[in-house]
Amino acid sequence: MSDQNKDNKTTAETWSPHAKYYDPIKIGSIDGTDTEPHDKAIVRSINSEYRSNRHVKGRPECTIFVSRLSPKTTKDTIKEVFSKYGRLKRFRLVKDIVTGIPKGYAFIEYETERAAEDAYRKAYKMYLDGQAIFVDFECERLLKGWKPRRLGGGFGGRKESGQLRFGGRDRPFRKPISLEIQEREQYETEQKNREYKRDEYKDHKHRDFHGREEKYRYSKERDKEYYHKHYKERSENLERSRSRERHEYEARSSSERLRTRERRSVEHTDTADHTNKFNDMNGKSEELHRNQK
Repeated sequence: MSDQNKDNKTTAETWSPHAKYYDPIKIGSIDGTDTEPHDKAIVRSINSEYRSNRHVKGRPECTIFVSRLSPKTTKDTIKEVFSKYGRLKRFRLVKDIVTGIPKGYAFIEYETERAAEDAYRKAYKMYLDGQAIFVDFECERLLKGWKPRRLGGGFGGRKESGQLRFGGRDRPFRKPISLEIQEREQYETEQKNREYKRDEYKDHKHRDFHGREEKYRYSKERDKEYYHKHYKERSENLERSRSRERHEYEARSSSERLRTRERRSVEHTDTADHTNKFNDMNGKSEELHRNQK
C-alpha cells in the first residue's frame, strides 16, 4: 500500500465534522485541511497564549454555553426555561462591566451531566423571546488548545467579517474533497463486487440446472406415461360410479313417487268415507225431526 493510500485511510478514519482539539489554522479552514493561515486573526491566535480562568467554578462537563439571547431575555426567564431539563447548580448571565447591559450569552451549570446533555440536545435552536438561541458545551476547559474570539480564535463568526471559524456546532467542517473521492471509489468498488457475486451466483445456478436437466426430463416423461396409462382406467371407474349413483337416484325417486301416490289414495278414500258417514247422519237427523213434528 502506498503512502498516499495510507494517508487517505487515516483521514477517512479520523475525520470528524467537529474539532477534537483547537488548531487555529485548521479551525480557519472550511474542511480542516489548510496548512497556512489566510487572515491576520489566525496569525494572532497562533502567536497568543491563553490560560483558562482559574477562578471559574463548577464542572465543565455539566456546564453549557447559551448565546444569541435577546436583549429582552431576563435571568428569570432563562432559569425558568432551562430548569425543566434538570436541577440548576450555578447560573451566570454575562453583562458589560461598564453599562451593565447583558451581552447576549450565559453559562448554566447543572448538577448532573445527563441534564446538561438533555439541554444541549433539546434546547438547540429553540426560540426564546422570539429569537433562536445557540447551545453548546463549554469549550474553555474542555477543548485542548482553546483560544477565545478576542485572540482571533473561537467558533462561528460572520461571513461579512471574513473571519469564519469552523469545527464547532454552528459551522462544522465540510468533508474534504479527497475523502469524498475515496468514498465514491469505495462505493463503486463495492457495487462491482456485488454485481460480480450476483453474476457468479447466476452462472452457478445455470450449471446446476444443466447438470440435472436429464433427470428432470426423465421425470417428466415418466409422469406423462403414468398419466396416459392410468387415465383411461380412472375415467372408466368414474363413469361407472356416476352411472351407479344415477341408477340409485332414479330407483329412490320412483319408490318415493309410489309411496306418495299410495298415501294420497288412502287419504282420498278416508275423506270419501267420512263424507258419506256425515251425509247419512244428516239424513237420519232430518227424518227424526220430521217424525217429531
